[in-house]
Amino acid sequence: MPPLNLVDANVDRRSNFAPPDLDLDAANAQLADANATESVEWAAATFGDRLVMSTSFGIQSAVMLHLVTQVVPDIPVIWVDTGYLPAETYRFADRLTERLGLNLKVYQSPLSPARMEALYGRLWESDRVEDLNRYDAMRKVEPMQRALSELGAIAWLAGLRRGQTDRRQSLPRVGVQSGIYKVLPILNWHSKDIYEYLTDRDLPYHPYFDRGYVTVGDWHSSRPLTADDSHERDTRFRGMKQECGLHLPQTPEEAQSLDSSSL
Repeated sequence: MPPLNLVDANVDRRSNFAPPDLDLDAANAQLADANATESVEWAAATFGDRLVMSTSFGIQSAVMLHLVTQVVPDIPVIWVDTGYLPAETYRFADRLTERLGLNLKVYQSPLSPARMEALYGRLWESDRVEDLNRYDAMRKVEPMQRALSELGAIAWLAGLRRGQTDRRQSLPRVGVQSGIYKVLPILNWHSKDIYEYLTDRDLPYHPYFDRGYVTVGDWHSSRPLTADDSHERDTRFRGMKQECGLHLPQTPEEAQSLDSSSL
């Protein structure tokens, strides 16, 4: 492939600069044949110290955490702690943070779990998707949007893959969400790629992998994969929805723009 059009690869991430006005079609064409590491290098060179990444400390989170920090060791790593994660997730997060030397930024809802339940009930038990969306908006989406704002992010690295949900099949390598550029280095990876990356570097899966989980979030909304499941995301939210809201457009106008985009 031709060399990527990078600015100084040794960019000082302590310096601040205005967000670049990217031509998304050109950026995606440029990265069409780039591997994951090259995509991270492009993002680091393009966005400098205004680049962040997110993690859920889920089943395969060690892949993105290792991949990105090999290129940008000090990148802010946003972790939205809902207050309902399994104990194993908290311990897994501590181990990976120490091993990889993560610059971890933990964000939580200003509404405690106890207060939320007192005011709104156990929303995750509802049979209404609207209630599940309300839960996600309070415990996940609001903290993430606050994190991006407080950290001054203009670009966000995320470990989304096309095979994970129906919507993700049509995602571009570089896009925009809520005014933030979104870069997806492992978008085209398959489960085999994940397995090989982890094993080649002796990186751990989340402990729930050994219990039959292929994806894990809050303790009350995740379960192991069964023979009756047609998709791994059937194990989340009782199969009622595939996305938690963190990676969805935040306004109807943004959704309409994305739906009509050539990307």
